Amino acid sequence: MEGRPTLIAIEHDDYHAEHVGVTGDGRQFILTTPFDPAVGTNLGCEFVALYVFDKAGHLLEAKVDSFGPRSSLDESTRRSLLDERLASLGDISFKRVEVAPFEIEHLGIKFGLIVREPEDDDDIWAVEMQPGNYMAFFEPWDSGEYDT
Repeated sequence: MEGRPTLIAIEHDDYHAEHVGVTGDGRQFILTTPFDPAVGTNLGCEFVALYVFDKAGHLLEAKVDSFGPRSSLDESTRRSLLDERLASLGDISFKRVEVAPFEIEHLGIKFGLIVREPEDDDDIWAVEMQPGNYMAFFEPWDSGEYDT
């Protein structure tokens, strides 16, 4: 479909893209902390997600861990898992990545860089980091910039 992104660039930064980069063998990775927002009686949920991609940006592996509701989040336990996941990648460099949109399901929740198609002629393509839609990407897809 015309306009649909094939690769999304993400520049390393000190915010949501703090843990993006490349491993010593050239694989790309995104280590992030998505959240399922509270809706109705749902208390929501905090996660740690590691996505590993090949050199061309195709998803190879996804590891998602649940930490329960934000109100009971043990930040030190989550930080320990983040450190463990980073260490599991070996020698890494934090830098720009270029990866293909992807979608996985965990605990009945959609995770990934999920493409949002235009709903009408006035709408535009977007790619959203889900769950939580905490990073949204728009054309040009190679800018590396995102909205929060």
